[in-house]
Amino acid sequence: MAAPLLEVQDLTVRFRTDDGWMTAVNRVSLAVGEGEALGIVGESGSGKSVTALSILRLHAAPTTRMPTGRIMYGGRDLLTVPSRDMRAIRGREIAMIFQDPMSSLNPVLTIADQIGETLRLHQGLDQATARKRAIDLLDLVRIPDAARRVDEYPHRLSGGMRQRVMIAIAIACRPKLLIADEPTTALDVTIQAQILDLLRDLQRELGMSVILITHDMGVIAEFARRVMVMYAGRVVETAPVGELFRRPVHPYTDGLLAAIPKLDVDVRRLPTIPGSIPDPTAMIPGCRYGPRCPQVQEACRREAPELVPAGPQREARCPPRVAAMRANL
Repeated sequence: MAAPLLEVQDLTVRFRTDDGWMTAVNRVSLAVGEGEALGIVGESGSGKSVTALSILRLHAAPTTRMPTGRIMYGGRDLLTVPSRDMRAIRGREIAMIFQDPMSSLNPVLTIADQIGETLRLHQGLDQATARKRAIDLLDLVRIPDAARRVDEYPHRLSGGMRQRVMIAIAIACRPKLLIADEPTTALDVTIQAQILDLLRDLQRELGMSVILITHDMGVIAEFARRVMVMYAGRVVETAPVGELFRRPVHPYTDGLLAAIPKLDVDVRRLPTIPGSIPDPTAMIPGCRYGPRCPQVQEACRREAPELVPAGPQREARCPPRVAAMRANL
């Protein structure tokens, strides 16, 4: 098998708080192959975005500690490369689409200036050439009348158009890996579908690998080939997307799938997962999902489960369910 484009190994990320160091991501491992679409799903606070920001080393150093783990890309550990080299990788080889385009775009710069900044920094283009390339990129992300829109300010564009501008900035240098952090949040259903179609077409056209971060299982089903489920800073299940939807292993995955709205179900009576995601500083013996799990056993309360094989290309952090699945194979 070919080596993965990106491989994260046992990444742990801690943040400084008034009460000491808090673990936000705990021994997370993942791999993304050439041209692959990996989905990362989980509730808010599960560690999805922290993992993504760690790949690009975008956390504030004084308040962040990464004591263990490796992020291997191109034969180098991104956690140890010099800052100058990391700045060259960001945007040119690994790019990211952030959650809120209105706060990510600069309100006092035109779209041409903001796309052009990436092109001038990484490709050395002059202002006129960068502006022409910006128009081409707006055409590529399907913004109509691109030659006029390129001189607009962000507040003059709709939410869907602003998200397309963010995508244009991200793909300006044709990166090998695109990280999309909740790219359809706050967009209506029609625009969500258009953005996902656009990302899928761009991935195919540019040959990019994509990590798609979302809390929406429907988005995962539409876009990803493989999915990683996170809960309370840990990976609780990984699987090909079709297998995950057909036979989820971890009870948390069960809960996420059950909460997807269905046409024949009264939306006022959708199943919910009781309780809430635990405080990262809370000391919970055993499985961190145990207090919310409808299938918790005494052994789950005593010892934190490890991520173990649960079938071909599958892993899960739930020994009782893994054992049951193996027995039925």
